Amino acid sequence: MRLLYIDIDTLRSDHLGCAGYHRDTTPNIDSIASQGIHFQNVYASDVPCLPSRTAFITGMFGIRNGVVNHGGLAADLRPEGPNRNFFGRFSLGSWASVFFLSGWRTASISSFPFRHGASWWNSGFMEAMNSMRGFGGERADEVLPNAIDWLDRKGKDDDWLLHVHLWDPHTPYTTPDHYGNPFANDPIPDWHTEEVRLTNWELSGPHSAQEPWGFRPDEWGDPPPRQPWDASSMDALKQIFDGYDVGVRYADDAVGVLLNKLEDLGVRDETAVLISSDHGEAFGELGVYADHQAADEATCHIPAVLYWPGIEPHINSGLHYHLDIAATVADLAGVKIPKHWDGQSLADDLTQKNNGGRDHLVLSQGAWSCQRSVRWDDHLYLRTWHDGYHGHWEEEMLFNISDDPHEQHNLAASMPNLTSEGSSILHDWTDEQLARSYSPVDPMETVLDEGGPFHVRGHLPSYLERLRNTGRSRWADVLTERHPEAASRKQ
Repeated sequence: MRLLYIDIDTLRSDHLGCAGYHRDTTPNIDSIASQGIHFQNVYASDVPCLPSRTAFITGMFGIRNGVVNHGGLAADLRPEGPNRNFFGRFSLGSWASVFFLSGWRTASISSFPFRHGASWWNSGFMEAMNSMRGFGGERADEVLPNAIDWLDRKGKDDDWLLHVHLWDPHTPYTTPDHYGNPFANDPIPDWHTEEVRLTNWELSGPHSAQEPWGFRPDEWGDPPPRQPWDASSMDALKQIFDGYDVGVRYADDAVGVLLNKLEDLGVRDETAVLISSDHGEAFGELGVYADHQAADEATCHIPAVLYWPGIEPHINSGLHYHLDIAATVADLAGVKIPKHWDGQSLADDLTQKNNGGRDHLVLSQGAWSCQRSVRWDDHLYLRTWHDGYHGHWEEEMLFNISDDPHEQHNLAASMPNLTSEGSSILHDWTDEQLARSYSPVDPMETVLDEGGPFHVRGHLPSYLERLRNTGRSRWADVLTERHPEAASRKQ
């Protein structure tokens, strides 16, 4: 058996052709979806990058493994305490380790562990290759030579797992100029009207319409050609959408190269292929552009397609965590699933074309804001403890994802029964998880005690000034009232 796991950073679920997107962004991923299982409702339990991949590799929710932030104490795995054995549960029980312990050759091509100080990602990989000398964000053309070389050497062998990480859809959008723009003549999604843009233009927060680069337009230096200073016009907005979608298509081309290599080696039909992501990307949802800052639909809903030899192609519409996909792949490979994993295998459901799925999912964001959400039936309930300086975010929000997938209409006040139901599910889930954890302390509380999410710490005083200078004093007043200590802190 062989397994190729193509991990495409920041790949939004509804920007794939097989998901009905109007642009031809993913012909190669679509081919895998047509030959295998297209999971339509997979969500990352914890976002963004570090919490998501930590949950995937450990098999555990962030509230249990301790990682919900990008810095501070909640960016490191929770110590196991006096019951830690020689190897440690996280080491022997990682996703890669269970394959390694079953006799598989395991390899990862990714700069993610270095970028995020996440050495635990490499646990269980016999080979861990960082394909660049920077801090992540390498283009597919920088990654592919390493992957092709590995496949040339090992691809015909049996029982291997190869993880290939592609960054191309991640902001800033840096697809080479010579690639051009395949979508120059394609309109942006029709949900994002001029009315939506004008509404969002008046909002606050990092990566808002006036600051899609962070807290100020030049926060990352001069913008590359594919990502403008702001969303000040529909033309600029199209540039943002195009920049992202071109990155998606560039990554998809790399998927095609890898599939062709398997074909050239004569092992294409015998190799399982999993394509997924760590999180999505917002393009106006909750007022956020070109980033991933909430525990919402745009950020947590991720694509997942799986080709597995012997399983007939079909669509699976059940609600699943990305942890469930990890457990499913291990189960299908005949690898023993550790008892402490939170992921549930769908292997039996897939062979019988059953949807399976969970009644509800609880999702978490702790790096840009402090939020947890509940996804159930048609609804998404959002509870916010730290707004990440998005002044328009309410403490409780509720959206009908079927009717309003882009989260334009907060129904919390008008539908109190559903809001209460979401809150109750979240409360019960939190109590259940803390009772199962190594520590009674919720890592989200740790983030709040440290001063809030990593990416917004220390930014508020200067951002308040910018808000007032750009005609958004209303939000400056709201944020000053909500965050008095941060607002008065000297920079």
